[in-house]
Amino acid sequence: MKKSHMLLMLLCCLVPIAGLIAISVFKLPLSNVLFWAMVLICPISMFFMMKSMFQDQNHEDSKASSPSCHSETIDVVVKEK
Repeated sequence: MKKSHMLLMLLCCLVPIAGLIAISVFKLPLSNVLFWAMVLICPISMFFMMKSMFQDQNHEDSKASSPSCHSETIDVVVKEK
């Protein structure tokens, strides 16, 4: 497992825990926290989705230029009963 992937997993676990602790320590109203979480989750998820799509597109472009072991087609004959 890559070190960057491990750090991302750790961050994704610690952020919600820190948020719950902040809610209880600062006595924030849960309805306000949930409202702003819903408002922010849309643009944040859009950012990560677009980043992922851009990386996938670059990966496909580099795959298209390099030869593949699956470039040949195989004809398969299916016998009917």
